Amino acid sequence: MYKDWANTTDELTKLMQSFGKGHPEVAKGFTQLSKAAEKDGALSAKDKELMALSIGVAIRCEGCIAFHAKAAAEYGATRAEVLETIGVCLYMGGGPAFVYGAQALEAFDAFAEDR
Repeated sequence: MYKDWANTTDELTKLMQSFGKGHPEVAKGFTQLSKAAEKDGALSAKDKELMALSIGVAIRCEGCIAFHAKAAAEYGATRAEVLETIGVCLYMGGGPAFVYGAQALEAFDAFAEDR
């Protein structure tokens, strides 16, 4: 395995909580924004997490990949849906998207196994 994705989310959560203790208004605002953006609406929360996963791939953010792969698994995304999401990333992002897309698939698989 390339990365321990569960450990990545755990460690980043600790770092983000530490930041939140130092700057609670900003952390609280981000949390509220996150909750508002991901809830079901015209698009399902699952679809929004797949979109967020693809953006994580596009901007090459391993932490984003970890958190959104986990959320996609929790919202019931299938491996086929994640593969198609990554396929669009490859189409739009070329080689770098291939590298980060492969990591995103591994991250999703790691979290989907835990369910």
